[in-house]
Amino acid sequence: MGTLGYSLDGLHHVQLAIPPGAEDSCREFWGDVLGMTELEKPPVLAARGGCWFRGGGLEVHLGVEEDFRPNRKAHPEILVNSLQALAKRLEDKGVSVTWDDNFPGHHRFYASDKLGNRLEFLEPVRDC
Repeated sequence: MGTLGYSLDGLHHVQLAIPPGAEDSCREFWGDVLGMTELEKPPVLAARGGCWFRGGGLEVHLGVEEDFRPNRKAHPEILVNSLQALAKRLEDKGVSVTWDDNFPGHHRFYASDKLGNRLEFLEPVRDC
């Protein structure tokens, strides 16, 4: 524990906004395309709509916002093993990938979920 008397120990989840009724689009992208597992929401939270997914140590909560606007700047940055394979899968599923290697020591690209939320995928450069 640091001098502040506490420590920050990791990130539990990232929440992104979705419009009402967009759960099936989320299931298609986060479940079918990215291969994450949908989690059962607690009943009191399930009544609000949205859905949750987990995969590879990452948990994403997709929560309903009545006045939804996709995040074009704010985004989660997701660490990936085999970034090229993910890019190919996304492109094969009709998702546009924009490469940007301006992050020292990493390869990365941007994509958007089915609702237009910006996502960044990153993989450390490995020395051979």
